[in-house]
Amino acid sequence: MTAYLNALGVICSLGHGKQEVAADLFAGDASSIRAEAGWAPGRSLPLGAVSHELPPIPPALAATRDNRANRLLLAAALEIEGDIRAAIHRHGEHRVGVVIGTSTTGIEHTTEAIDHRRRHGQWPDDYRYADQELGAPAEFLAEWLALSGPAYGISTACTSGARALISAQRLLQMGVCDAVLCGGVDTLARLPVNGFLALEALDADHCQPFSQNRRGINIGEAAALFLMTREHGGVVLAGSGASSDAYHMSSPDPQGLGAQQAMRDALAQAQLDPGQIDYVNLHGTATEHNDRMESHAMTTVFPHGVPCSSTKSLTGHTLAAAGALEAAFCWLSLLDGAHRLPPHVWDGVADPELAALDLIDAQRRLPAQSTRRLMSNSFAFGGNNASLILADASAGNSEEIPP
Repeated sequence: MTAYLNALGVICSLGHGKQEVAADLFAGDASSIRAEAGWAPGRSLPLGAVSHELPPIPPALAATRDNRANRLLLAAALEIEGDIRAAIHRHGEHRVGVVIGTSTTGIEHTTEAIDHRRRHGQWPDDYRYADQELGAPAEFLAEWLALSGPAYGISTACTSGARALISAQRLLQMGVCDAVLCGGVDTLARLPVNGFLALEALDADHCQPFSQNRRGINIGEAAALFLMTREHGGVVLAGSGASSDAYHMSSPDPQGLGAQQAMRDALAQAQLDPGQIDYVNLHGTATEHNDRMESHAMTTVFPHGVPCSSTKSLTGHTLAAAGALEAAFCWLSLLDGAHRLPPHVWDGVADPELAALDLIDAQRRLPAQSTRRLMSNSFAFGGNNASLILADASAGNSEEIPP
């Protein structure tokens, strides 16, 4: 069974909508990573915040579903609402599912409520515990669209968005659904910002993936939402792989065995050799141990090299949304008429202790062959790993990115 990614809605610090995001992505514009105060006590940190005004939650749901995560997700969904409504009309509301990866959901709303209770001795009137439940974003979309198919969340840390696409693919394969809305959403929140700060994993300046000068991540926020069906479209989810090596709660296996397994499983499902992959979007967090593990895993699976880049220096690490957002960047590359690729934006100071990678600049292009195949990697806390392969669904695909 072939799963097609027929439509994409996206919002992140680079912009709102495919056209705006693609313009800054392919230009390598990292200016949206800006210093922000108020997220950590006494600190101003570079973050990938969404600056666009977000749409209001529809009035019928505002009393129970109004938080920033749902507004971000709604912004992405509204971009493809026509495609979604058409799929519901074709297949019926009971045959359309929703799978959303998240880790923060509405936790910032809870943090504010806890602070209010500490100061005033009672919870604020608008506090809703359900805002922080991991299935809440998926439930919100299902309620807004009046869907009765499966609707649930996936929370596997930084692989959540990628795992949501894998789960959606399985729903189609099992015949449970005919269409699935799938992707990821996470927002800036004090809990994860201060958690990563406590782990000494945040860079006080712009992050530098795979650089000798790397010192940690910048955190961002985003929502990326795909409409996945069996109906032929421009981009196919050609392969996926997932593993869980459970090496350590927060540190990756130095050998990257689970990461290697995820990549090899995705290649096997797509029936491809490593040499047939044209580009890899790296997890590339700019942390000491992750970059070391990933460079080793990459050169083991791709011994002859492959063009690659990390886009986290452009968006920040969007946590549970990252896997879906970076798959979206591959989707944009495949439908870009100029065959552009996301450049690797960094200081250019390679770490001699890391296995050498073919990190690309803004001048590199996808080959003008009939079929192009791109891989996106996500590696998470707890040794959770996911790899996706997106490809042209038809020969000679050179469509412009749809509005």
